[in-house]
Amino acid sequence: MAKPNYQYEKRAKELAKKKKKEEKLRRKQENAKRGVGGEDEAPAEGEEAPAEGEAAAQP
Repeated sequence: MAKPNYQYEKRAKELAKKKKKEEKLRRKQENAKRGVGGEDEAPAEGEEAPAEGEAAAQP
């Protein structure tokens, strides 16, 4: 039986993370150019909106 290639899996995971981070940065830059932003904005695809009454967690 072949051994799993963990390095390949790790690299693929890192590339996916990097791509997601770059997309998020690009969206932020586009929104900043348009002057769009704030609490009223609908969450992007794949993101959940905070429940009513909950404050958005910000680092």
